Amino acid sequence: MEFLRVAKRRSLLSEAIYILLNIGLAAAVLIAVLATGTPWLALGLVLLSKWRVLAVRPRYWLAHIETNMVDFIVSIGLVVLMHHVGQLGLAGAVVVQFAMAALYAAWLLVLKPRSKRTYVVGQAAVALVVGTTALASISYEWPSSLFVICMWIIGYSCARHVLGAYSEDSLRMLSLVWGFVFAEIGWLCYHWTIAYTLPFMAGLKLPQLTIILLGISFLAERLYAAHTKHGKMKPVDILLPSLLSLGVIAVLLLFFNGAAIGTV
Repeated sequence: MEFLRVAKRRSLLSEAIYILLNIGLAAAVLIAVLATGTPWLALGLVLLSKWRVLAVRPRYWLAHIETNMVDFIVSIGLVVLMHHVGQLGLAGAVVVQFAMAALYAAWLLVLKPRSKRTYVVGQAAVALVVGTTALASISYEWPSSLFVICMWIIGYSCARHVLGAYSEDSLRMLSLVWGFVFAEIGWLCYHWTIAYTLPFMAGLKLPQLTIILLGISFLAERLYAAHTKHGKMKPVDILLPSLLSLGVIAVLLLFFNGAAIGTV
């Protein structure tokens, strides 16, 4: 009995330390961005916090990096957005930066540790939204080739993350294909980037690209889930997701084409 009580106390202590360290990381990232006015120190802290990814033999590094790419995308994307919002110098920017730090802490403590398939899909969706929003916010003067490469990385990483939850045999091949889908759409949208102002989020805009990719990714995941469950795609399983995704994309393309990403 004494052993059980000691184990329980150690477990509670470990959990408390884990929570404090993650909250401390989110706070340190915010302070680094506010104090330096650049993203580099905060990015260094983020990368330093991922030291366990490389705490294995070198031949396993690539596999570990691929497995943790969604976490990297969310972490780096939030740092980039924090810095981007601060650089605009708008009223309320600090509040938005604090909100993003809180979201980062929530990611680390609530969503990232979950392994249930629904949460894994949610993790990929967050990475898609944060990654593409951050990329579109800072890349309007980049070469298109660099933008396309980053889009491919985001698409590949998100697809691999979701397919891994389904134990897909052709994991890498399908992820590569989906990465190319992201790259193609990214190349098209790079030349006509539309963004929508978010209420109560000073300076932060949601790219049309992000909504389109989220819609087709949601549809693809539902089609894949239906095929995995039934061995075929039943109309009853795919009709509603198809109507929802394609309807939203059609409305955006037909009626909401204003506000370029480079404007405030």
